[in-house]
Amino acid sequence: MKTAPFLIVAGISLWAIGCGKGDDKRLSGAGSTFVYPMMSKWASEYDKSRNIQVNYQSIGSGGGIQQMTAKTVDFGCTDGPMNEEQIEKCRQSGSEAVHIPLIMGADVPAYNLAEVKDQLKFTGAVLADIYLGKIKKWNDSALKNLNPEAQLPDQEIVVVHRSDGSGTTYIWVDYLAKVSDEWKKKVGVATSVNWPCGIGQKGNEGVAGQVRRTSGSIGYIELVYALQNAIKFGSVQNQDGVFVTASHESVTAAANASLKEIPDDLRYSITNAAGKESFPISGTVWAVVYVNNPSGKGRQVRDFLFWVTHEGQRYADALHYSRLPQGLIERLEKKLDQIK
Repeated sequence: MKTAPFLIVAGISLWAIGCGKGDDKRLSGAGSTFVYPMMSKWASEYDKSRNIQVNYQSIGSGGGIQQMTAKTVDFGCTDGPMNEEQIEKCRQSGSEAVHIPLIMGADVPAYNLAEVKDQLKFTGAVLADIYLGKIKKWNDSALKNLNPEAQLPDQEIVVVHRSDGSGTTYIWVDYLAKVSDEWKKKVGVATSVNWPCGIGQKGNEGVAGQVRRTSGSIGYIELVYALQNAIKFGSVQNQDGVFVTASHESVTAAANASLKEIPDDLRYSITNAAGKESFPISGTVWAVVYVNNPSGKGRQVRDFLFWVTHEGQRYADALHYSRLPQGLIERLEKKLDQIK
């Protein structure tokens, strides 16, 4: 008997188009909450055009890497590339893993200050000091100097961060480590870090919800979550000294500025990219997959990822993601060819 289609947002799980078809008509994935809205659209459209279900669990990038490595899903999604230890663990499981860029987006500093009408400006140094617990109030001189026209309140800053292993975190802390030596030394870069201060929430959904209901709060979330939840977010000063608002155009500018530095294994960072139009907290979502697919679905996985990185890119703009640059698509095709 066919089960009715259903979508669970609060529970952070997506079962794309119901159940009831054969296993050869179904793919399973897990990981990044950053990509969840985009993956939901891809899953729906792919089922319509190919009659293939893509069941995706939005559990965070760390969970996606773990489930892919453990061979419980056909692909994992992460906003932070796997490290050498994780890659070696895949090798020990019997196969190499490859990184396939899927889409690009932005982390934004979202905040809840009802009395502040104009968009706030942030620098990397100020954001680092807020998350280090050094800047404790909204009317701190560092924030007032950046926003002289804003009526910043004498109010404690409630810092919100992710509690789970998160690629959104990876993008955020990767940026902070590039602009703050203190952050780099004390906290570092990973999908999960020891936070100096703040409240932890699970998923982009959790952080967005905490910011939305907490006056005086600040949190980092993927752009689409800020827009969908009508949460204010600030512009950020980039490497060229320009304050840029996140958009798919400013993320694309960061990607294009970084293309020449992307290595052959396609593990890279586009945070703090050069260029006056580049948004500095930009990132990529990768699918991580085994070259030798453990469930014997290598062809199905490859076909889906090819569709996502080609035809599927046309759905990006409407959801405020950024399409992959053509130069990167040409390179990832070679990685897709490795999947057996």
